[in-house]
Amino acid sequence: MKNILLIHTGGTISMKIQAETGAVIPIENNPITLEGEKLKEYANIKEIEAFNLPSPHITPKEMLLLKQLIDRSIQDDHIDGVVITHGTDTLEETAYFLDLTVDTSIPIVLTGAMRSSNEVGSDGLYNLLSAVKVASSDDAKDKGVLVVLNDEIHTAENVTKTHASNVNTFQSPQYGPIGFISKSIVHFHHSPNYRTVFPIQSIAKRVALFKVYAGMEPDLLADCVELGYDGIVLEGLGQGNVPPSILPIIEEIIKKDIQIVLVSRCFNGIAQDVYGYAGGGKSLKKAGVIFAQGLNGQKARLALLIALNHSNKTKAMENIFSI
Repeated sequence: MKNILLIHTGGTISMKIQAETGAVIPIENNPITLEGEKLKEYANIKEIEAFNLPSPHITPKEMLLLKQLIDRSIQDDHIDGVVITHGTDTLEETAYFLDLTVDTSIPIVLTGAMRSSNEVGSDGLYNLLSAVKVASSDDAKDKGVLVVLNDEIHTAENVTKTHASNVNTFQSPQYGPIGFISKSIVHFHHSPNYRTVFPIQSIAKRVALFKVYAGMEPDLLADCVELGYDGIVLEGLGQGNVPPSILPIIEEIIKKDIQIVLVSRCFNGIAQDVYGYAGGGKSLKKAGVIFAQGLNGQKARLALLIALNHSNKTKAMENIFSI
């Protein structure tokens, strides 16, 4: 039987709904920690509560703490896999942060719940059991950080939350899940073909994220420079375009050695330097904007943040964004 480290961080999976008000709230004692007996059928569980936070309270500093906790546990406790329970709002960001920074072949699986522990149809315990099954599977090795909910296995790089409340919210646009869980098996039908790890020791840089919109003004981007941000991610229009009104400030920012990364704000497709008009992809590429193909805005922000905090920023930028 495998030795699995189970790390709790909070989120809806650890909350209860108040009968009086209908509000879903954190409680002092995480109810999911009482389910340990049900997990023993599948693995030897070592349980840790890293913190008990709603996922909107999670920052890259907490993500780094999880990375350090996992690194220590792999070295000292001889574990075979890791499962992390997490709030769903920022689960994909924590998963991708760990995917880029934890250098290990053992399975690391994040899971959560869309319904709190005392709601009818609560999905927390079921998702947790599924995650433990995946983390205990030999086939889950060397696949990077995985996200498991609703019987599906997704990669941290591609998965995103697509619905505010549906239990089937986590999807991988364009790619789909890489496997599934049934009552008796964990099945992978394909594997990621590329993964690079960039261990970092601290988070000292800051990266801003903006969704580009029709008629966008340049003043917010200019304020980023004044506020001391080290990088900017833009969710551009279509295949990777911006209004001409912000092209001059983009050129100015890049000349100050502040990195700008561009993704598409579209749900599917990737950013490319296709259009040749002012503000089109060709002019952005010429100005020095970096195109992050296949990442959404929140993940591109984390990728840029990690690259800027890496000891070899240039190499990290080249590898993460293939520039």
